Amino acid sequence: MREMEDKMASNQDDTHDVSGSRNNVENEIKRGLTVIKSIIRARDKGEKFEVHWSAEDQLIEPNGSMLASYIGFLVRQHIPITCDNWRSPELKVGKEKIWSEIQRSFHIDESRQKYCIQLAGKRLRGFRSFLSNKFLKDEEGKFIKAEWPMKYAEIISTEEWDNFVAKRRNEKFHEVSDKNRKRASKPAYPYKKGRTGYARLQQRILAEEKSDATSLPEHVLWKAARVGKDGAVVEAVQNVYDECETLSQTLPSTEVQDCRSLLSRVLNVPEYSDRVMGHYTLSAVSIVTNLSHSWQGKSAQHFG
Repeated sequence: MREMEDKMASNQDDTHDVSGSRNNVENEIKRGLTVIKSIIRARDKGEKFEVHWSAEDQLIEPNGSMLASYIGFLVRQHIPITCDNWRSPELKVGKEKIWSEIQRSFHIDESRQKYCIQLAGKRLRGFRSFLSNKFLKDEEGKFIKAEWPMKYAEIISTEEWDNFVAKRRNEKFHEVSDKNRKRASKPAYPYKKGRTGYARLQQRILAEEKSDATSLPEHVLWKAARVGKDGAVVEAVQNVYDECETLSQTLPSTEVQDCRSLLSRVLNVPEYSDRVMGHYTLSAVSIVTNLSHSWQGKSAQHFG
């Protein structure tokens, strides 16, 4: 069960790039520095930012991306890059510091602590991968002589860097890394919205459509997340979407109302609460037939 929880936590909300893409992570670091300036100014005025959540309990705007960037900033400040086990008791103090700093600047309920700490873990994994890809490897992925990245001297000591490099050169680490890289290099249905997560993508679509609905059908959101900048949809994604549409018209109402969504049926995967489906988190209780027929008509027209 804990393994399943970790897998789900690793796919929370807005970050779909735990591989450590250089541009994405560097931009995230820059955003974090910008965000901290805004947060400091607000603190000086005695102000806190409100946090908003989607119907599926994911961060949304306003202030969703600000909090996510701030969490990335905090985890880089308080958790060492040599951390290999996010559940290690040694990280307790660092995690508590992250949470207390979040509470200092955001109006956020205690029940959201687990979500924020899980997101911090994901941001740390992305940062570690970024450091490895940019400073330890060449363009072909081969290890090179590693120099201490002075631009991150405030958060990475030379001793910490040396330990990080030694771990990354470990043969066992290479075996696991190669397996994960091969698994992630050819996703069947690649996500194409960068660091915009499902929650904010859904929020944007609903706003554009001026819909009163609180959520989209799972397969509609799934397809929208796989539309490229050119508006093109690959055949495999379109086929999954079409099968979901067909299935929604053919299943008896009693069958559609069970805990397994149309998308999980078509992709032929088991479903849990907060099931990770193709690198995103969707709630099992978000059944498409619960939405109004008027919205289904709009979604079919918009994404069909």
